[in-house]
Amino acid sequence: MDHRYDIARRAAAGGGGSGNSSPALGAQSRRRKVPPRPADFKLQIIIIGARGVGKTSLMERFTDDTFCESCKSTVGVDFKIKTVELRGKKIRLQIWDTAGQERFNSITSAYYRGAKGIVIVYDITKQETFEDLAKWMKMIDKYASEEAELLLVGNKLDCESDRVISKQQGERFASRISGMRFCESSAKDNFNVDEIFLKLVDDIISKMPLEMSNNELSNSVLSLQPEPDVPPELPPPRMRCC
Repeated sequence: MDHRYDIARRAAAGGGGSGNSSPALGAQSRRRKVPPRPADFKLQIIIIGARGVGKTSLMERFTDDTFCESCKSTVGVDFKIKTVELRGKKIRLQIWDTAGQERFNSITSAYYRGAKGIVIVYDITKQETFEDLAKWMKMIDKYASEEAELLLVGNKLDCESDRVISKQQGERFASRISGMRFCESSAKDNFNVDEIFLKLVDDIISKMPLEMSNNELSNSVLSLQPEPDVPPELPPPRMRCC
């Protein structure tokens, strides 16, 4: 008799101990994983401002905690997703990074309409980006909802030695716009970045009813819809009559 086949039969019969696994392990393998709690709301936030002020850097620092010294200019729009929890609610944020070049205005204007929060960014080391704020406010007045929360951000605090726009200038500009908040930040040093977005989201949530019926939730512009894999096709911008 060939002992090799005898060994193989004994191994198959005994199963190497695997056939008599403990009941606890079996129960553990059959236990289903608890699915994560779905988000209560989805909010759309857009970031606007002149080219090169650090819009993409702020978005990527907040969503991925990364910073790129040589970011390429955004073409059209880009977006990222981040889920946060505030006031006992799980909130899924769609953060849209818009191009600062004027030739993309007809594309990016469509994103103003659905935004619940708008972050307007300028570079504290470049006078022209601060002077452009009036242009961005006209875009907001033309396309955005009057209920959208506004936050003005002076970015690049890491370049303090090259500053040309004082903090007081930023504060004065924001004070002239009803409901606009103001702060300064550095995407490079990760200073005030989380605070920018979390405070904006908190302001939005604070104006919502604490409890919403299922019917109200399903009809809310904040209720969850399928997430786009890529930015959707944009309709032509509509002109507001007043």
